[in-house]
Order: sequence, then structure tokens, then C-alpha cells
Amino acid sequence: MSGSATGTPGGGPGLTLISYEGKPYRFDPGALCLELLPTGGPGAFARHEVLHEPADLAVWAGRSRLADGLDLTVDTAELERARTLRNTLFLLTADHAHGRPPRPEHLAVVNAAAAEPPLVSRIEPDGTRSWAPGATGTQLLSTVARDAIDLFTGPYAHRVRECDAHDCYLLFVDTSRPGRRRWCAMEHCGNLAKVRAHRARRTPGGA
Repeated sequence: MSGSATGTPGGGPGLTLISYEGKPYRFDPGALCLELLPTGGPGAFARHEVLHEPADLAVWAGRSRLADGLDLTVDTAELERARTLRNTLFLLTADHAHGRPPRPEHLAVVNAAAAEPPLVSRIEPDGTRSWAPGATGTQLLSTVARDAIDLFTGPYAHRVRECDAHDCYLLFVDTSRPGRRRWCAMEHCGNLAKVRAHRARRTPGGA
């Protein structure tokens, strides 16, 4: 990852992340399950952790691509399972992006979460979509896990990628029609790569 993974509200799908230089940029990973990954991660990525207490998971859900109005209650055990699922999805997605076979223990965690009842949506009299009241963290994690299964077995599975920047590990699925997305965000790593390439062309020896 190339900066703090703290999401903030913004327009459209995706998250607003903060670079190491303190500059906000928009990152759309293309899927709900991948939106969970920038909240932290295994090993060295634990320094990006933002899910410190149950309320933090509810905040993340409110900033995700889920429809607004989710009445969510999360307990401590569900928060711990959320971090476990997040770390597992991080490793599973990275393996997939680099063509490595999935590890059975990772599939077991995702499948176990997906086996729980998911969030329940409903249609309101005015034709809008809403969520059934009393949603739990377990239902949220089931919805995230099911989204991951749909992603890795669906038509865009071959487009799950890691940002091309050498120092950025953000993962995304390229849902664009051309299918040529390389960067987590053009305004962030894409622009930095353009600047480096321009300097290399202007410097003798490409330094």
C-alpha cells in the first residue's frame, strides 16, 4: 500500500485514501470484498489497521459500496472474525493476482463466512432499496465473503490485479471495458509513474 488506508466518505464507489505525503486520492477496487482490504492486513500491513473496535467495522460498512441505511450491530467476536476474513482475503487476492493457486486454509475461511446468513435487502413502498433492520456483523461478513466467491469464480476473475507501482500493494479488479487498468489510481501511482518516466527520458542514462 502506498499510504494510510483510512477511508473517508466520497462520491461514487470506492474509498478515499491518504498517501504518505498526506494527499487524498480516490481508489475504487471494483468490488465490495476488495474494499475491506485497505483497512489493514497481515504482517507488515498491520500498521494500516483501522478496525480497532466494533464501531470501526460499522463505519467501514457505511463508507463501502453497500447501499445506505444499514442498521448494523457488531460485537467484539465479529470484529475479530472481520480482521481474520480481511487478512485471508488479502492473501487470497494477492495469490490470485500473481497466478498462484489458492491455499486451502484461505478458501476454508471464506467459505465458512459465506455459509452464514447474509445481509437482507428489501424494497420500500417508494421503490427504493433498503436493508432489513437488526443487521449483524456476521451477516455483513457473509455478504463480503459471498462477494469474494462471486469475484473469484466470475467473468472478471482474470482481471484481479495488484497495482503496478513497485511500492504499492493495493489490489483491485479491472472492470473497465478495455481491461488495461494498471494502477490503484491514475491520480496517485499512475501520475507518479508518468513523472518518473518523464524524468528518466530527460536524464542521461535514464537515471
